[in-house]
Amino acid sequence: MGGRISDTVKVLLISNILFFFGSQMIGDYAYKMFALWFPENPNFKVWQLITHMFMHGDFSHILFNMFGLFIFGTVLENSIGKNKFIYLYITAGLGAAALQVLFSYIGYLSAYEAYVELGYTSEQISQALQFARETGKIRYDPIPLETAKQLANNFGTPMVGASGALFGVLAAFALLYPNLPLYFIFVPIPIKAKYLIGGYFLINVYSAISGDTILGPSNTAYWAHIGGAVVGFIMMWFWKKNMNSFNRWN
Repeated sequence: MGGRISDTVKVLLISNILFFFGSQMIGDYAYKMFALWFPENPNFKVWQLITHMFMHGDFSHILFNMFGLFIFGTVLENSIGKNKFIYLYITAGLGAAALQVLFSYIGYLSAYEAYVELGYTSEQISQALQFARETGKIRYDPIPLETAKQLANNFGTPMVGASGALFGVLAAFALLYPNLPLYFIFVPIPIKAKYLIGGYFLINVYSAISGDTILGPSNTAYWAHIGGAVVGFIMMWFWKKNMNSFNRWN
């Protein structure tokens, strides 16, 4: 999978790196403006649906994502063409955001209802959320601590990273080159792409459903990974199925 890095991947790498170092210099304001916030949060802006794909939490976060984009993105772009690759990348990122926001809403509304059942008014719930935003602390008596965390975390935790778009690239790659042997880091045994990438996807599904972290930090947006992968897989499946139009955008 060697060769010259493709044009779009090069632009994406440079853009992500510039965003990362710029956000590190600007600080919290950059994350307030460009990370993807929960739609009910006052920090939410429409453009964050795109800009969050270029924001990262720390150096290891961007390093992992850019390494994956470099390894798999160039091969995929050279295979399907620049226009299709850009469309897949952005659409997978949007699909990732949509699924993550959906499950954030589910968690938020579930916790919100628990507050209401205990007699809290909407104004009191808003005050509790404002207190959490301003102090970083959670008021939970007489609310169960886990319920209070669920409300505050879904409302106040922004989403950043190119992981959702990258998972779309990985899924498309696995569908296009299912039997290509890949080497997992530190494991000198070739594993077919469909098994390595498919296994990684299933680990994320398990973590999203169970809440248990196997790979990555505990605050990983697993539903975003799943959403990006599903979108990338469906798009690549459709393009392969309709081979008469496969090269239309190349």
